[in-house]
Amino acid sequence: MCPASVRNVVISASELDAVLREGGPVTVLEVGRETGDGPDPRLPYASGHIPGAHYVPFDPDLVGPRTGTSGAGPLPRASDLQERLRAWGVDDGSTVVVHTRQTPAVAARAWWILRWAGVRDVRCLDGGLAAWQAFGGPLDTAVPPPARGTAVVRPGSLPVLTAEDAGGLAVSGHLVDARAPEAYTGDPRRAGTGHIPGAHSVPGSDNFSGGELRDATELRALYASHLDGRVVGAYCGGGVSATTTVLALASLGVEAALYPGSWSAWTSDPTRPTETGSGPGGDPTAAAR
Repeated sequence: MCPASVRNVVISASELDAVLREGGPVTVLEVGRETGDGPDPRLPYASGHIPGAHYVPFDPDLVGPRTGTSGAGPLPRASDLQERLRAWGVDDGSTVVVHTRQTPAVAARAWWILRWAGVRDVRCLDGGLAAWQAFGGPLDTAVPPPARGTAVVRPGSLPVLTAEDAGGLAVSGHLVDARAPEAYTGDPRRAGTGHIPGAHSVPGSDNFSGGELRDATELRALYASHLDGRVVGAYCGGGVSATTTVLALASLGVEAALYPGSWSAWTSDPTRPTETGSGPGGDPTAAAR
């Protein structure tokens, strides 16, 4: 595969098939966050998966211990994540391909966590497992045994925002809210709804078309008002959908910061300001404090 680059964030099914046939140093991870599939979320994986793919349960493998102020999706402990990476066979020089059977945001979260942890070359399978099957890629039922990778986790390899950072960035730069429009708008009659004052709405789902990342021209148009050279940050409800914003901007060569705690952490402190309505609104001075 080509050298790691911020622009190389996805891989097509045909490209992955070629790499696997060549026996290249690639680790494939299927990230599961399925619902409605019975008591065992691994059942879809067990029925057939990309050959050699390891199953990664979203929670707890990509989520750390929750506290009253952490938000819904805190970062995993570095020691726990390193142990898992090694069990998946990841070395410092590995290429890792992540995918899911459902929403691409789950794969984007895995992409972001691994990049944050210092894995340099991580790709999302564009279109997920559906694209692999549409291409005619084979499926396997054999579960790979735990491996002995040598990856060393280096937390902080991608930028993160604290609550204070996010509030300040809404004033000094661009803070993007990746939730659905109705969540962003909120309800003025209900406390704790709405958005961080000064944040702009760009739903994470808009980054994709048919489950695949939009092309560069479409993404530049989508983020045109935020590409003026100032710092860009993103948040959502619990630190998942916003990773699609980081992924999309990375494909354009723009490094955006993630607020992992997102809205669920922001609203854990009732003194933090909130705004309702379809516009950024708010008191920038209050948002920056």
